[in-house]
Amino acid sequence: MTGICANRVVVVTGAGRGLGRAHALAFAAEGAAVVVNDLGAALDGAGASDAPAREVVAEIEAAGGRAVAHGGDIATAEGASSLIATALETYGRLDTLVNNAGFLRDRMLVNLTEDDWDAVVRVHLRGHFLPLKHAAAHWRAETRAGRPAAARVIGTTSGAGLLGSVGQGNYSAAKAGIVALTLVAAAELGRYGVGVNAIAPAARTRMTEGGFAGLRGLPEDVSPLVVWLGSGGSEGVTGRVFEVEGGRVTVMEGWRRGASAEAPARWTPESAGATARTLLSTTPPPLPPYGSTPTP
Repeated sequence: MTGICANRVVVVTGAGRGLGRAHALAFAAEGAAVVVNDLGAALDGAGASDAPAREVVAEIEAAGGRAVAHGGDIATAEGASSLIATALETYGRLDTLVNNAGFLRDRMLVNLTEDDWDAVVRVHLRGHFLPLKHAAAHWRAETRAGRPAAARVIGTTSGAGLLGSVGQGNYSAAKAGIVALTLVAAAELGRYGVGVNAIAPAARTRMTEGGFAGLRGLPEDVSPLVVWLGSGGSEGVTGRVFEVEGGRVTVMEGWRRGASAEAPARWTPESAGATARTLLSTTPPPLPPYGSTPTP
């Protein structure tokens, strides 16, 4: 097949439904061979089924593309390792990793259980780290063997990870962690020819249809940028976060040093407080978390 990802091998986690499915189909349409990972869990992470991944593989093959299903739990070392091994054993290479798997267990903080916290942080943050770790080890070995990579990693954060979201403390924390992981990976893996970026998508999926019914974008609106980021054409783009909704793409700007002051001697609590208030008076307020009540 032809396309901007012809001859590339792409792994997409959480690719049985929603955004991941759209990404997998879009990569295949641009010529990539796709490893379709999905545990087949419910919205809260319960249960498992290989049907969603197999159905996406069937769609890709029916359109003339190449794909293989992987039903392992990528938040385990064994599952993440076998995911990367599936790409290498089936197609002989790995060019792009799209980390997308996740689920929700929304609660206000006072009602959030340890299990709700651990489960969501595990699938989103650990589920990004482990596939990335195993893919990076492969690309490092290839570089050391004289076969430098032109590899790409795309993580999936969220507006909740950038601004916070009321009732989603666990999800927001995990998604914020993915941004930091993206920045670290971009700095560490550039020497091996790996570009690492993240998207903050907003689209109508089964994860968002309950609490964010007003979303206008579809998963298929997000995938074109993901495919480009996963292609050779994105060379030199790394350590970036893009917000994508409908037809809009926004480059997100992270923390930057703003107004500051320095004391000639150690601050007292009173002088530190007075200085902080002065600095804040010249600094725009942060954007409010999703679902919050604006301050009067």
